Amino acid sequence: MPFTWEVLANPPGFATSTMLLLTDGRVICQEDHTANWSALTPDSHGSYQNGTWAPIAAMATSRRYYASAVLANGNVFVAGGEDAPTGDTNDCEIYDPVADSWTVISPPPGWSNIGDAPCAVLDDGRVLMGDIFGTRTVIYDPAANSWTGTGDKGDVSSEETWTLLRDGSVLTVQCNPVYPKASERYVPSLGAWVDAGSTQADLVAHAFSTEIGPAILLDDGRVVAFGGTGHTAVFTLDDGGPGAWSPGPDFPVGADGQLMTVRDAPACLLPSGQVLCCAGLATGGGGWGGPPEFFEYDAEDGLLHSIAAPPINAAVPYVGRMILLPTGQVLYASDESNISIGTPARRERRRQEEIEPKITEVADELIPGSQHKVHGRRFNGASQACSYGDDCTCATNYPIARLRYEGGQVVYCRTFDHSTMAVATRHRLVHTTMEVPASAPSGRARLEIVANGIASDPVEVNVK
Repeated sequence: MPFTWEVLANPPGFATSTMLLLTDGRVICQEDHTANWSALTPDSHGSYQNGTWAPIAAMATSRRYYASAVLANGNVFVAGGEDAPTGDTNDCEIYDPVADSWTVISPPPGWSNIGDAPCAVLDDGRVLMGDIFGTRTVIYDPAANSWTGTGDKGDVSSEETWTLLRDGSVLTVQCNPVYPKASERYVPSLGAWVDAGSTQADLVAHAFSTEIGPAILLDDGRVVAFGGTGHTAVFTLDDGGPGAWSPGPDFPVGADGQLMTVRDAPACLLPSGQVLCCAGLATGGGGWGGPPEFFEYDAEDGLLHSIAAPPINAAVPYVGRMILLPTGQVLYASDESNISIGTPARRERRRQEEIEPKITEVADELIPGSQHKVHGRRFNGASQACSYGDDCTCATNYPIARLRYEGGQVVYCRTFDHSTMAVATRHRLVHTTMEVPASAPSGRARLEIVANGIASDPVEVNVK
């Protein structure tokens, strides 16, 4: 079965700037150019296609293109942004989904601007963030609500794409024309950035706003990075070594006779292990790329395969957004008021035993309104799964819990206080806390933990 797209039955009614997956199974979307947000809740059978939208609390500051993340406690972090009422901003906020409220937090000391800075949640749940005007980087600690300076980079962070690796380090390709093909990694144990070698192929559109595309950690530990030049590159980190890059496949030549390019655009790792991505004509959209064409990058054959585009497509790739759902489907938002939902072909995934979550311990009886620890393995998936770049960080490497009842009813349970935000934890024991909704029906149910659209084998429980 090919990759298929449908338009959501109940569109949000606004153009979307940011999409994030909450740990209670809802997807929240920011209305473009405003401080307003709405949440998509799946229907009683777990369908997002037939889900419903409802407004949630508005941010204190309207903004576009900023650092963002879902934290280990289930809250949402946003920092900086472009197109705020005062222009670029250093305003930072935390959203609490339980209280449905935003709280303004102080920016990093001495940072008068954050803008469209890149960020990544580290293994321990702290947030690493870059400075688009300098080489300094900083870490936000959600537990202490505090900022701490950390290692200086080899270059400014502007326009960079940051990717969390298996060893807990963060990989990026530098976007400065003075350092073509340069890359580096942040190593938390050192509190420092180290050289990660030459990308071999130049991935940065130096003549056009130094733009680059997304970068995705694959099942086997390699990273595929998509370039604003039409080239791609693959990074391999050997145990104990600095890592090395090799050229990946080029995007096809477009109707303008040039390689199609990815100058800011979304991508996500599908449950099959393929990577969904898009690219546009190099000369289209005023240099930002023509209407995006869609591809799957196949990690096995190392090739890009053309697939169908969503029925409601973006005018240029950079306004598109993707989020991977617990169902294994993908939401795609363009600059229109409709959102498409994509269903990938079902394929047997390599290394399934290293990827699929496994529940090892949970209470036999669950009480609606109560909280329960769930222990197991691989609760965070093999990858952050979703990537865009500096403008829209939307990783989904955290556990989602759902109950399936006889008759097909599905109830999502909020998770929080995950023991780790690492990826590819494999045989390591991890845990999360699950809150059963007070409205959950009584009766026998099957509990699943889902990570990046891949569900564990169900465990029978009794909801009392």
